[in-house]
Amino acid sequence: MTERRSVLVVEDDPPIAASLVRGLRAEGFEVELCVRGDLAQELPVRTSFDAIVLDWNLPGLTGDALLQHWRHRVSAPVIVLTARVTLEDRLRAFELGAADYVAKPFFLDELLARIHARLGRRADEREAKSVSFANVSVELDGRRTLVSGEDIHLTPHEQNVLSVLVERPGRALTRRQLAEVALSAGEIDERTVDSHVARLRRKLGPEGAAHLQTVWGIGYRFALTLGKP
Repeated sequence: MTERRSVLVVEDDPPIAASLVRGLRAEGFEVELCVRGDLAQELPVRTSFDAIVLDWNLPGLTGDALLQHWRHRVSAPVIVLTARVTLEDRLRAFELGAADYVAKPFFLDELLARIHARLGRRADEREAKSVSFANVSVELDGRRTLVSGEDIHLTPHEQNVLSVLVERPGRALTRRQLAEVALSAGEIDERTVDSHVARLRRKLGPEGAAHLQTVWGIGYRFALTLGKP
């Protein structure tokens, strides 16, 4: 029996939310509904969903704040569903990591087609979403790291920090930037970033650690290859 895929719907408008839940369930999805942004913040972090449908204007916490929080914590594609249709709004959503953007009013069949398209693309690309260097392989979608073929234990925050760095090879990131995208809101502290990087270096071993470079006065940089300035 094929496992049913799950969708998190974050929508506070009762008629729209009810329509989405009915339509998605009729399509064979398991659906969880959340009507407040602040209550949705940790849901896809604690529980794995295959896709997320996200309204932009929500009570408690806005859609853009949720995208920012989920960006390096959640691998499920996020489809923004909103009445805000300016180019600035669309670009902001994609900048924060949205996979797609559907304007209200919308056709349910179109939304379902977009969800299926994103899920199909995600399955096709899953194997390619990894970064390898030295004897280390970082599986971005799978959120795991292997050293010499062995799965090493990283805390969620350590995995976040490593993923943020390896997705931007050669780019110097400040401690503040790393903290804002990789750590929980209560742990945005530059010293905490230093601690996570120090533990990462120990766990990766000498070969892998050499690729996590300190940029003095700024923060850290991931070097995909060594030997170049």
